[in-house]
Amino acid sequence: MGDTVPADMRIIEAMNFETDEALLTGESLPVQKSPTVNLQEDCPVGDRINMAFSSSTVTKGRARGIVTATGMSTEIGAIAKSLNANPSKIRKVKKDEDGNAGPHRYVQAGALTVTDTIGRFLGVNVGTPLQRKLSKLAILLFCIAVVFAVIVLAANHFNTPNEVIIYAVATGLSMIPASLIVVLTITMAVGTKQMVQRNVIVRKLDSLEALGAVTDICSDKTGTLTQGKMVLRKAWVIGHGTYSVGTGSEPFNPQVGPLSFSEKSPVEISESEGGDENPVSLLAGNTELENFLNVASLANLASVFKDRESGEWDARGDPTEIALQVFVMKFGWGRKTLQEKGWTQLAEFPFDSELKRMSVIFEKDGNKHIFMKGAVERVLDACPEYANNENKRRQLFQNMETLASQGLRVLAVGSRPTDTVPTDRTEVEQNINLLGLVGLYDPPRAESASAVTECHIAGINVHMLTGDHPATARAIAVQVGIIPKDIHKFAPDVVASMVMTAQAFDRMSDQEIDDLPVLPLVIARCAPQTKVRMIEALHRRKAFCAMTGIFSVYEWWLILGDGVNDSPSLKRADVGIAMGLAGSDVAKDASDIVLTDDNFASIVNAIEEGRRMFDNIKKFILHLLAEVSPLTRCVF
Repeated sequence: MGDTVPADMRIIEAMNFETDEALLTGESLPVQKSPTVNLQEDCPVGDRINMAFSSSTVTKGRARGIVTATGMSTEIGAIAKSLNANPSKIRKVKKDEDGNAGPHRYVQAGALTVTDTIGRFLGVNVGTPLQRKLSKLAILLFCIAVVFAVIVLAANHFNTPNEVIIYAVATGLSMIPASLIVVLTITMAVGTKQMVQRNVIVRKLDSLEALGAVTDICSDKTGTLTQGKMVLRKAWVIGHGTYSVGTGSEPFNPQVGPLSFSEKSPVEISESEGGDENPVSLLAGNTELENFLNVASLANLASVFKDRESGEWDARGDPTEIALQVFVMKFGWGRKTLQEKGWTQLAEFPFDSELKRMSVIFEKDGNKHIFMKGAVERVLDACPEYANNENKRRQLFQNMETLASQGLRVLAVGSRPTDTVPTDRTEVEQNINLLGLVGLYDPPRAESASAVTECHIAGINVHMLTGDHPATARAIAVQVGIIPKDIHKFAPDVVASMVMTAQAFDRMSDQEIDDLPVLPLVIARCAPQTKVRMIEALHRRKAFCAMTGIFSVYEWWLILGDGVNDSPSLKRADVGIAMGLAGSDVAKDASDIVLTDDNFASIVNAIEEGRRMFDNIKKFILHLLAEVSPLTRCVF
């Protein structure tokens, strides 16, 4: 545990082996590996559970494997290659479906290449929108200056004594706003200082004014739109009811987050049902809830505590177990509290990646109990009441699917009394009584929904590109407002293209992507190349996409990222924003702007500041031109 995988390898033997691949895929939880799984060739990187990737960190267990790639041939090496690659400045020749191209296509590609070269020299097709507009303004003013100089010379019948030449040159120079450079520098410097106060660090000065032109934001999910920490959202106690926990700003604080209760099962309950309840009052005479809390608290190795110096709540352990521990502490039922009341651990059978469950044996007042938690299907295998009853099993899976459709990771808990302390795991994990299900997820930040709404009001489209599961990504996108709640009102082809997997998106050709009615608002299981293709697709739509704000020619794209897997897209984006707290050094180096608080709402502040700064620059340019115009009258 704690070792770094040195190369990409195919796992051939594993024992409870898990790796942290957040750096490569953005997955917020460690990934369990299995050597026996066979996958399709085009399987996304995040779903290749029979592979261990270079630079990922081992969080549990051990494994052996056959090295398949080293150095620049690994998945992390492919990202490094894309960072160092320089795009070709020569236009590609358009070919037909058979790969053939006529002579006119070569002439067209050559003419476009020459045009691009001239445009780069003049600065009209490179840089930010402000830089392009200023380049065009400079060319226009230069032409006007030449015309005025010619007029002066012509008025003197091209008789060119020194006085006439000096007057002609002075007339031409008067058209050039010499103080513009100073004003631009001062405005950007002041804007950079303002940005620091709003948790935004500008690494490249020209990206500051480019923010004002942003029309689309491509954001990661974990840690940016969400809090980056697992919390328990739903707890269904069989035969009793469903407990729902509201989102709080402190995921480790058991005193934060409203708790509500409904006697209905997850299938029957609605999202808005239930009100605030007192957790202590819910325990009175509630045997089912007490048994449920015993399992969640004691079949758990995490610890949640309040720091004595800072007064803030913190936690140590597996993210899933931390979420369970926070939930039980809302009822005053934490592991430490129960141990002080006499619960003593007798045996432990740790989580196994093959069995996907864990069990412990505890004793109190001479009574021994076996507590189990794990994946729903694997816990049911140890519950004869459900394993042998198809009707009960179907009803249980309906409730599980209801929780999963809300983007929750679902676990099952169960227990049974015992008279002995078996050493054989098979003997322990049988005849379990299922107590209920829990649904956990990485909750959205409290300010994410309002920030997305502000983006929509400002005419900015928000896209989510994440490595998470499609159901999880869709649920979070609905909660924060990226996917409209009235999605049923849209045409079927538009709805179908709003949420896609990276596998489906990567299979499409550039022409098929361009033919989509709208580009996806959510792409799940994203690979680094998927994000790059998304940016390229956005750039190709600049000719016919509706423009907003003060720009009528350019579409300007902003992308956020924190991992190494985000660095190619950060480099290719018009404005790349990296996370300051959770972001990797590679992502920060490839970015233009860094968020010090990893908060999506800070991006809205940055765009607001960028638009304000651009408005100030535009007003000053108009002021300078107004000063220059009286000088031109002297020519006539």
